[in-house]
Amino acid sequence: MDDAQMSQHYEPCYQEYCPRLNWKVPLLLYGLTWLTTSGLQLDNFPLFFEVLVSLFLLPFNTDFFSDTLSLLMQFLSQSVQYSLSLMLILTCHEFGHYIQSCRYGVRSSLPYFIPLPFGPFGTLGAVIRMDSRIPHTRALFDIGISGPIAGLIPTMFCLYYGLSWSHIGPTSSSTGYQFGEPLLLQYMIYWFYGPLPPDTILYLHPVCKAGWVGLFITSLNLLPFSQLDGGHVFYALLGRRAAAFSWAVYYAIIIFIVVYQLWNWILLLILLAIFGISHPPTADDTMPLTPFRRVLGWTMLLFVLIGLTSNPISFNEPKQDGKDNRMYCYVSADNFPQSHDCGSDAD
Repeated sequence: MDDAQMSQHYEPCYQEYCPRLNWKVPLLLYGLTWLTTSGLQLDNFPLFFEVLVSLFLLPFNTDFFSDTLSLLMQFLSQSVQYSLSLMLILTCHEFGHYIQSCRYGVRSSLPYFIPLPFGPFGTLGAVIRMDSRIPHTRALFDIGISGPIAGLIPTMFCLYYGLSWSHIGPTSSSTGYQFGEPLLLQYMIYWFYGPLPPDTILYLHPVCKAGWVGLFITSLNLLPFSQLDGGHVFYALLGRRAAAFSWAVYYAIIIFIVVYQLWNWILLLILLAIFGISHPPTADDTMPLTPFRRVLGWTMLLFVLIGLTSNPISFNEPKQDGKDNRMYCYVSADNFPQSHDCGSDAD
């Protein structure tokens, strides 16, 4: 049965009851997420307060006033570039799901973006409330895989152009958040710059940082569990056999975490256990997937191996050296590729 015949055979799930679309809360959260990803976070309030007080109290013609204003504009410029890139990635991802839901008549909400007023990202991504009555596995597959594909396209553009806009500089003392390096980003950095000279680092452009966050969110969502995008795709590929494999992967991850002491993943394991490991069935699990869909599905599931890192983020205590805290993202040259840090410029 092709897609045209299938759409005639299966009635949309919401025909009997179609509630009025709630757009006010999603729009409010969307606006707040723009603000938090643009630097309006609790972490930065002391910096904003100090800069604003300095600007109001100092004479306009002093060098310190000019330096302070320049620092503020630099911070805002980097924050806006990061925000524009990341919000493009997240918006494409979520509306990839939403458009496919509308195509198959599956009742769903607008995306609920999650602003985060602290931390390095400014957001926890977004979620969509969807009717659990999915008509068949082909609809489940298309809805699940469309988000990662739609988000991965701008992610790769951000990584490519963000790396091309980055620059190599002298080593500086790191402080703040340190980002891990998935294999894909390692290869891209090496392709752009090769082995970095000793005592140098690669300062990453804010657009590249947004690409890193997009890569992390996309890869995390492709894990084959429950209501994650990977869980939808995995169930569409294997049907009810997917439950046993999902539990096997879950236990394997637990063993991996214990052996390598990766305790930062404990929260994810708890959340997965709460929301469920196995995926609920569709109304028709017998609907076959086309060969192209099968190849695409397994390719996207395997993308986790190059898109996710075992230690995605850690925090380095700041050094009390009297330096100004200008935020950059950089890669250490020692044992390249080693680490992605957000740290202080030590000029």
